[in-house]
Amino acid sequence: MSEQSAASNGLEEFAAPDLLDPYEKLVSIEVLGRTVNVPENNRLLRCFQYLSINTISYGDFCWNGECTNCQIWYHQQGQTEQNDRPALSCRLVCEDGMVITKLSRFIELDGITK
Repeated sequence: MSEQSAASNGLEEFAAPDLLDPYEKLVSIEVLGRTVNVPENNRLLRCFQYLSINTISYGDFCWNGECTNCQIWYHQQGQTEQNDRPALSCRLVCEDGMVITKLSRFIELDGITK
């Protein structure tokens, strides 16, 4: 992944390509009202790491679903918060148009939550 691809999110970040599953393009998701671009075909927690490498890399996550510290609430574009459902971001693959309305208190994202 080029630095230009990482910079296209409008956030200051550095994403290590070996952390991510293979992808060909970035998809658009909304996180707490902010639209960001993240790598397709990746677990959402890895996408959060793409957006904020240090806060997620050094966060309190088990990465396998046991701790539940990466829980989020989301719905699809065109739906409302009434349609929100919980998920663990370490197990959920990101999809174009996802709308994430709530994050666990353990998820800190530079430029979004802090």
